[in-house]
Amino acid sequence: MFVELPQTLILMIAGAFLLGWILSVINSRIGDKTRARKRDPRDDRIRSLEAELRVSTTDLDESHSKASKLATELEDSQEGVEKRDNVITKQLFKLDATTKDLKDSVLKTRELRAELSDRATENVKSEVKLREVETELSIAQASTDMIATGVLDYSLAPDRENRRKTDVDDDDDEDSEESDRSTAAT
Repeated sequence: MFVELPQTLILMIAGAFLLGWILSVINSRIGDKTRARKRDPRDDRIRSLEAELRVSTTDLDESHSKASKLATELEDSQEGVEKRDNVITKQLFKLDATTKDLKDSVLKTRELRAELSDRATENVKSEVKLREVETELSIAQASTDMIATGVLDYSLAPDRENRRKTDVDDDDDEDSEESDRSTAAT
């Protein structure tokens, strides 16, 4: 079945294959250069746009992740601001209530001070009247004691002139005692 071929024929076939391979390599290299020259510039543009699209898609994904993070941070910040606003509002209500209470307390204090000053004035007047009454009472008590002891018995008393003389004598005696005391002191 196998046909015996002469050795020269085998060498020629091998040489033909080798020559065909070399020619195809040369042809492909030359064809590549001419194809590169003949290549459409739109293909390059398409390739560059595809590359830009891939980069933009990657950037878009990163931007979406950053945007979602920022959205959650914004929500957290808004919740914090709302909580602070609520606290501030409550504090303002407390401040208003305290201010109102303070104003009411100041008014009550002023009223109480006025009432206290009126009462103090009445108290001083009452004390003065009380002292007057006590003085009159002590005088009346002394008079009754003197009448009870008989010192002020007018029916037994000598004339008025005699009383005056005794009063003058008593005053002179007192003056002489005072002068004696002052000379003794010096």
